[in-house]
Amino acid sequence: MAKTIETDTKTFLKFWLIPVAIYAVWLFIQSAATGLVIVGISIFLALALKPLVRRVNDVFNKRFGTQKKHQTASAVLAYLIVVLIIGGIIAIVGPVVVNETAKFIQQAPEMVENHLGGWQGINDFGKSIGINNLQAEITNALSLLSKAILGSFGSDVVAGVSGVAGVIMNIVLVLVLTLLFLLEGPGIMERVWKSLSDGEENKKPVTVAKRVMMRLANVVSTYVSHQVIVAAIDGLASGLIVFIVSLFTNVPTSLAIPMGMITMLFYLIPMFGQFIGGILVTLILLFNSPLAAVIFVIAYIIYAQIENNIIAPKIQGSALNLPAVAILVAIVIGMYMFGLLGAIIAVPIAGCIRVLIDEYPNIRAAGKD
Repeated sequence: MAKTIETDTKTFLKFWLIPVAIYAVWLFIQSAATGLVIVGISIFLALALKPLVRRVNDVFNKRFGTQKKHQTASAVLAYLIVVLIIGGIIAIVGPVVVNETAKFIQQAPEMVENHLGGWQGINDFGKSIGINNLQAEITNALSLLSKAILGSFGSDVVAGVSGVAGVIMNIVLVLVLTLLFLLEGPGIMERVWKSLSDGEENKKPVTVAKRVMMRLANVVSTYVSHQVIVAAIDGLASGLIVFIVSLFTNVPTSLAIPMGMITMLFYLIPMFGQFIGGILVTLILLFNSPLAAVIFVIAYIIYAQIENNIIAPKIQGSALNLPAVAILVAIVIGMYMFGLLGAIIAVPIAGCIRVLIDEYPNIRAAGKD
């Protein structure tokens, strides 16, 4: 027997509008994904710079004997300090990596001759593994590779130029938005809280929301500042190891500072960054001296154990209060969703989720009042 279900217009609209709204939001996120990522990175960087802005403001107060908030001057100066430091690191490390790689390529034929006995030594090795003329196989493979590269050179150049232009534009947008968030973010948030707190019934929810947002911002700034400190110590240690190794090997002493900067930069990637930075430095040292590379690996592994078990826990402490398994899960998910960027921001996002879980009873209680 058929039944008729009656419903009012309001319920009917809710039933259909909710899935339509969810679908519309999903389409918006898909179409604006790049822009949302740029805005998210800018907000993340602005929050990460907050401790430095406060430190610069304290310096202003000590210098001029005031207790004012020099928000604009402090934000601009902190921003310039970070940009100049990062630009300086790139300017120092980039040419070194390129020069060492080029030097290795130039010295490769001589290394083959000295260590493998030239082409005859390579052919002898090929016969031992069942290849009669390994030289011819290598030459043929290189010939095919060069033809393939030349065949697609034109399209690759066009795609590469457009890709580089897009990356540069995104970097500029991030830099500009980060500075704007530093300058105008605090004022915007104050106006938002003030407008939301109008009325006696809104005061408690707004107070809870403000406290939660401050805790979330503190998680990001605390994590980044502590991570930078440990990264700087890691870079100093690796640079010192390279300097000591250079005193009794063929490694140039001038490589110490760039190698320290490489490990410092890669340490900012949670969990895996220290390993990647150590591998890169080892490869560059290998171009100059295999003995230096071996010594660096041994010394850096010993230092890494000291850092991971003593230095890093003491500096970072329990700032995020997250178990190791939660950190690893967050990094894996972030890396597979957003690549390297996801791996970097995964840990502070996990810390923010923990804050929301801790504050959920208060949020719920404030919503009922």
